[in-house]
Amino acid sequence: MEKLYTAQELADMLNLSVETIWRYTRQKKIPTIELGNKQYRYEKEAVLAALAGGNLSVKEEGHVYAKQGDYTYEDYLKLPEEPGYRFEILEGFLVKEPSPSMHHQRLSRELGRRLMTFFDNYDPEGELFFAPLDVTLTISNVVQPDILFISGARREIMRQERIDGPCDLVVEIMSPTNRRKDRLRKMEIYRKAGIPHYWIVDPEEDTLETYKFKDASYTLVFAGGPGDEFTHPDFPGLALDLDRIFHRPVFE
Repeated sequence: MEKLYTAQELADMLNLSVETIWRYTRQKKIPTIELGNKQYRYEKEAVLAALAGGNLSVKEEGHVYAKQGDYTYEDYLKLPEEPGYRFEILEGFLVKEPSPSMHHQRLSRELGRRLMTFFDNYDPEGELFFAPLDVTLTISNVVQPDILFISGARREIMRQERIDGPCDLVVEIMSPTNRRKDRLRKMEIYRKAGIPHYWIVDPEEDTLETYKFKDASYTLVFAGGPGDEFTHPDFPGLALDLDRIFHRPVFE
C-alpha cells in the first residue's frame, strides 16, 4: 500500500501551503482517506493524478489566510484536523500553533490535579476541563484554554460539543510561540467576555499570575513561583504547591 501523508507533508512535497491543501480537500478536488472526524491522509500519486486530470491550476491564494479577520465559528468547524496542531479564532483571525510540549503538559497535569481536588469540595456541581475543548465566546472568538472551570451555577453554557459562553476560570500556559497572544490578545478577549478569573502560567520564568475581573478590567491578585506561598481571596483553602507544579525532572 502506498504511504499515506498528512496535509502538511503533502504541502511540503508539492511546495504549497497547508491551507491550499485544506482548500482542495474542502472542495473535494483531491482524493482523501478519512481516518476519523476531520482527520485526513493523502496518497501522493492519487493526488497528483487528480490535479493533472482535472487540469487544476495549482496556485496559492493571494494570502494563505484569505479570510483573516473574517473567520467565524462556522469556518472553524470546516477546517480539516491537522495532527500536531491546534487552532483558535481570535477576533476573526485564525491562529495555528503546534501541539504543547511535554513540560507544558506536565504543568497542566500538576496544576489541574490540584484544582480538581479543590473544586470537588468547593463547588461539587462545577466541572474542570482540559484542552482541547472549544469555547465559543462570540462568533469570531473560538478558544481552547489549557484549563477551564465552569461553576455549578453556570452549567447552562455546556453543550454536547463545546462550551458556549464565558467560563468562571481560564488558565493559559504560555509557550515560546504564544507569549504575546496569551498576555495581550487573549487577555483582552477574556476581559471583554467578562470571565471572572484569568490565570497565566509562564514555564520559562516559572511564574503563575492570577487576575480577577473587576470594574471592567483585570487586576493582578497573585504573582509567584517556586518558593512562594499561593493565596487567593476568592478561593480560600486552595493550596498550590508551586515547587511541585513547576518541577522539572533531572533529565531535562
